[in-house]
Amino acid sequence: MRLILALMIGSVALPAAAQSPSATLAPTGTLRAAFLGSNPVHGRVDAKTGLASGPVPDLVVELAKKIGVGSTVIPAPDAAGVIMALNNGTADIGFLAYDATRAREVDFGAPFVVMLNSYLVKAGSPLRSSADVDHTGVTVAAVKGQTQELFVNRRLKNAKVRVLLTMPAQAEVERLLVSGEVDAFAINRQRSLEAESASGKTLRALADSFLDVDQCFVVAKGDRGKLDAIERFMTDIRASGFIKSSIERANLTGVGVAAGDQLQTRQK
Repeated sequence: MRLILALMIGSVALPAAAQSPSATLAPTGTLRAAFLGSNPVHGRVDAKTGLASGPVPDLVVELAKKIGVGSTVIPAPDAAGVIMALNNGTADIGFLAYDATRAREVDFGAPFVVMLNSYLVKAGSPLRSSADVDHTGVTVAAVKGQTQELFVNRRLKNAKVRVLLTMPAQAEVERLLVSGEVDAFAINRQRSLEAESASGKTLRALADSFLDVDQCFVVAKGDRGKLDAIERFMTDIRASGFIKSSIERANLTGVGVAAGDQLQTRQK
């Protein structure tokens, strides 16, 4: 009888343990997080040390500390890489810009930052604002699968969109724009300002944002049990000023703390 009672008590206790934040978010004992390693808004990976810094690494370390486990961040080359890591089980959580198409492949949770996006043009371009871009005769470059490419392919009605397979190096970006092969490059504001600075006076980032988009926690499709624990964590983190401080440490421009309301992309 004592053995039976012990087994019954154990069977009741197991579901509660399985629902603890550490067991839910980090079943291997380590919180594994996939992020866009080439997007400075998420984080930067030091080429020499391999260490990652920025808003995503900061949040992962803090969340892992909160639930009492270790952590590791996994740089992915693009959104497809983040989605694959989640759905094949090599990552527990991930980070992506919200998009309705991606929401068919992964489940979106709490937003952490909002990212602005600006067109990059050559210095002497007649394009002065985002409203000038969607006209016949204008060619806009964007990288396949990135938030900006998804946006321009949906929203631009008159301009021609040229899709690049990967993000080109600075010299190639300058060549494309200065030669006139493309008239504008759709990228996030942090990248556009970095490219402008690196070019001297050759390139110019348009001053406005054509799209404000929430960057969010994501989990494997159907794994929504993790999202409640993440939202509780994020409610406290947003209020504490942690994210704002992380953005400032990373010297990011065109990035703000997400409001935590309904996930969306917002055309400007």
